[in-house]
Amino acid sequence: MKLLKPASPNRSQGYGSLPSFSVLIVTGLSGSGKSTVLHALEDVGFFCIDNLPLSLLAPFLEEISKSRRDRRNVALVMDVRTEGFLQNYVQVFKELEAQGYFLRILFLEADEDALIRRFSQTRRQHPLADHDSVSHALRQERESLKGLREMAHRIIDTTSFNPHQLRKLIIAEYTDLSPERRMALHLTSFAYKNGIPPEADLVIDVRFLPNPHFIDELRPFTGNEPRVREFVLKHGETRAFITHLFDFVDFLLPLYQKEGKTHLNIAIGCTGGQHRSVVIANCLGEHLAQKKFSFSLTHRDLAEQRGE
Repeated sequence: MKLLKPASPNRSQGYGSLPSFSVLIVTGLSGSGKSTVLHALEDVGFFCIDNLPLSLLAPFLEEISKSRRDRRNVALVMDVRTEGFLQNYVQVFKELEAQGYFLRILFLEADEDALIRRFSQTRRQHPLADHDSVSHALRQERESLKGLREMAHRIIDTTSFNPHQLRKLIIAEYTDLSPERRMALHLTSFAYKNGIPPEADLVIDVRFLPNPHFIDELRPFTGNEPRVREFVLKHGETRAFITHLFDFVDFLLPLYQKEGKTHLNIAIGCTGGQHRSVVIANCLGEHLAQKKFSFSLTHRDLAEQRGE
């Protein structure tokens, strides 16, 4: 596995205060993994575009500078497929930096045998191989990209990477978030009578817990009501279950992060989605907050949220 140092280590400084985001140009040899990289960048919050015409790059960045309301960085795959790219990228990139854009170039490459093997496995045609062999097209492409490679801030040789390994590397290098925030967690309470949320990765059934629905003075309220929460949590089986649930989640989350998972949906269900599932989802959210995990919490079938 060959990881090269950035070609221009002094170019990591900002270029002005106008743009509040950086622009990552993902380029390199065909078959070197640019699509895998772009998908990984999208999963960690980059705004991603593949094969944007070079002539549209400056107008696009100007427009997005005016309209964006968040601080998401931008990643664009630009290579020999992009019209006018080889002839004009030097001038265009210099002009963008002069305008204050923080421009970085990530160059991907691999040895010829690996690239030929990948084209054979995917049965895709090299963009320069209309009338030539893949090997000849690769050599022609490598030669034409020498200047761009010299400009690159980061060069990665993907010869020994599989897609999973490359994705993991990109997520590790191109996110500014702490490890606890690299995976987006979504908690949902729901009613089984309305169906399991289709986006759920993990489904926790809490219908075995004591049900406030059968307590007349508690029935009108929801799991957000302190009296309902107290009733659910005062039972020994609930306290034991929560202990096991927290241990289970604490065990799983680092393993999911290690595997490269960027989104996890945990759904907690009871019969009506009003009491037990709401209490347990709230408790799990409090536990995740203590662990410094970023998450969203939705009570899908709560009557008060639906205006009933």
